Amino acid sequence: MTAAADTAMAAKTEERRAAGVAFGAHALHDGYTDLIYVMLPIWQSEFGLGFAALGLMKTVFSGTLAAFQIPSGFIAERFGAPLVLALGTALAGFGYCLAGMSNGVIELVAALFVSGLGASTQHPLASTLMAHAFSGARSRAALGTYNFAGDIGKMSVPALASLMFVVLPWREAVALLGGVGVLAAIVIFIVMPRYRDDHTAAPKKESGATGGSRIGAYGFPLLLSIGVLDSATRMAFLTFLPFVLTAKGASLPTVGLALTLVFAGGAAGKLVCAWIGARVGTVATVWLTETVTAVGIIALLPLSLEGSLVLLPIVGIALNGTSSVLYGSVPDLVKPAKRQRAFGIFYTGTIGAGAVSPAIYGLLGDAVGVPTALMVVAAVVLVTLPITLVLRPALVGANAAS
Repeated sequence: MTAAADTAMAAKTEERRAAGVAFGAHALHDGYTDLIYVMLPIWQSEFGLGFAALGLMKTVFSGTLAAFQIPSGFIAERFGAPLVLALGTALAGFGYCLAGMSNGVIELVAALFVSGLGASTQHPLASTLMAHAFSGARSRAALGTYNFAGDIGKMSVPALASLMFVVLPWREAVALLGGVGVLAAIVIFIVMPRYRDDHTAAPKKESGATGGSRIGAYGFPLLLSIGVLDSATRMAFLTFLPFVLTAKGASLPTVGLALTLVFAGGAAGKLVCAWIGARVGTVATVWLTETVTAVGIIALLPLSLEGSLVLLPIVGIALNGTSSVLYGSVPDLVKPAKRQRAFGIFYTGTIGAGAVSPAIYGLLGDAVGVPTALMVVAAVVLVTLPITLVLRPALVGANAAS
């Protein structure tokens, strides 16, 4: 009895360590990602940059982050996730230290490349860590909470930087924030649990081992396709939303308030929808969130400005809630030994889709106008629904095998 209690306590301790590392890494890395938005006006003034150059700054960081997520998974398979995540966190912070010492555009671009390279390790490795620590149905809720931690970082790190700029020059402030990443890397390497993927386990014990069936073979690609469509339409909606509100008479501060309402709803949605998904399943939750998203987008068009502001938090919950359910379903469809690369592929596909979709939908908006383009966005959201029905047998088979 005592031995069993000790084992249970040790398991709980390891879960808490895994969650602490994953949540902290996600908050810090996502905070670094969104810190760029605070820095752009400063860099414009400091280096005399145009908007094209400023766009390049963001593209360098985000593009490097997206491109190296899959290689990060491969490297972690060889050298271990704790070492790679720790080194990545150190690089992400060191890049901002270099940014604080930059005297020109080329040095600044190089610094952002270094930081983006380090940030590429976080999504695939921290997600896999959570899937290891919280198995079965618990992984959906755990991954949803992990996703929420990223939103905390997006809000807190830029806010902290803004406060630091009141008392410190931007170079010192950015270098200090970068130093936090270097220190966090040491903590991650020491605290992060060491898991060994079981390559020899029987299929019955492997979550996501669907018995080699044809359905199991295409389960992950179907999930990825839903994630790509969801991410693309989410970014397209956020691109068009300010123009819809401006047409209703919204001022610039009101547009900012509206986006804050969407983002706040989105942060809550990651928690709420992960909890719902753990109880009613991926398919039912995706149908709920995507239907609410599509209906909400269409409803915004005829609503007054005041009515739109009331509706936007609900749209935000559904808009971001789908992502938590989808990320939480990756472990159900992929064997443990392949989860790091699977998460790398999934995040690369969804982040990449979100990066290119505003340009594609922007061309559509130029051709047919914003209201019609938003109706197309809502229609594409609904395309995910029949795909989930095709995916359902793979999820059922995975749950039966686990």
